[in-house]
Amino acid sequence: MEFASVSVRCSMSIAMFVLMMSASLEAMAEAGTTSSASLAKVKRERVTCNSRRSRCFMRYVTCPVECPQVKPKDPKAKACYLDCYTPKCEAVCRKRKPNCSGMGAACYDPRFVGGDNIVFYFHGRSEEHYALVSDTDLQVNARFIGLRPVGRSRDFTWIQALGLLFGPHTFTLEAARAETWSDDIDRLRFSYDGTSVTLPESPDSEWSSSGDEIKLERTASKNSVTLIVQEALELYVSVVPITEEDDRIHSYGIPRNDSFAHLEVQFRFFGLSPRVDGVLGRTYRADFENPAKPGVEMAVVGGEDRYRTSSLLSSDCAACVFAPGDDKEVSFLRQYAMLSCTSGVADGIGMVCRK
Repeated sequence: MEFASVSVRCSMSIAMFVLMMSASLEAMAEAGTTSSASLAKVKRERVTCNSRRSRCFMRYVTCPVECPQVKPKDPKAKACYLDCYTPKCEAVCRKRKPNCSGMGAACYDPRFVGGDNIVFYFHGRSEEHYALVSDTDLQVNARFIGLRPVGRSRDFTWIQALGLLFGPHTFTLEAARAETWSDDIDRLRFSYDGTSVTLPESPDSEWSSSGDEIKLERTASKNSVTLIVQEALELYVSVVPITEEDDRIHSYGIPRNDSFAHLEVQFRFFGLSPRVDGVLGRTYRADFENPAKPGVEMAVVGGEDRYRTSSLLSSDCAACVFAPGDDKEVSFLRQYAMLSCTSGVADGIGMVCRK
């Protein structure tokens, strides 16, 4: 009788388990169906490119089902993106904030990912300015903030502001000082040609210059934006603090009256000239040999003296080449720098190369 009782209990347990699993699977299936149905209800937007240099010029492409909107209301959702400067005229999904592990990134203290995809560090000094990119008609400088704890031989530094020079125009973007950090307060500050720019604190707010040379849009209601300089670059920016955990791990020695709010950025350049230079810019040159070898932990690349500028909007570093409109040959090379004859039309922009 005892054996029979145990068998009955086991049978009942197995039956209950099967019923629970069936209910769980049905719930998952229903949730998946609901999720798919929700995505299907969102109207898929169509995107195009306004640059005549693009294969996608005035060609409308429908966004993927997985990311149907260019500016989703959920700041964590991926957005629809059409890359105007690759041969593949196809809309894809991507995040709207900097990817600190992606090409062109400059994050942390500060850690760069070059155009050759090699990771390196550049320390510099606190309260000084350095040319991250210097090209014939584009200059991007950075202001570093930092501190030097007792017993250290160099400063800990972070990027606090960026200064852009393009053609006759200038633009600055900086992280305002925050004694204590709060996600509810926007710390981004902007100026265009010396005049302050106001950008409303809503995820879909935008600002453009009068001639549309530059466009600024929020990717979150606070502390994250995308900056586009026509025919030159896309820049993804977020403001972040040094957290107590960061301070503990790295022994920065952050004081209690400063969160050291700084920028995390990721650049995407279009048609840099063969003469491009700068802390980051040099890594995009075909002839550049990065001394920071892949896999080397904390590889530091120097050049402080070559790339130091006198201010955030100066192009007076020893290696700077910024001279807009002075060299027609370089302008021509820059205009067609994205064309490639190495693989037929696979890497070019609508051009077939012949010997």
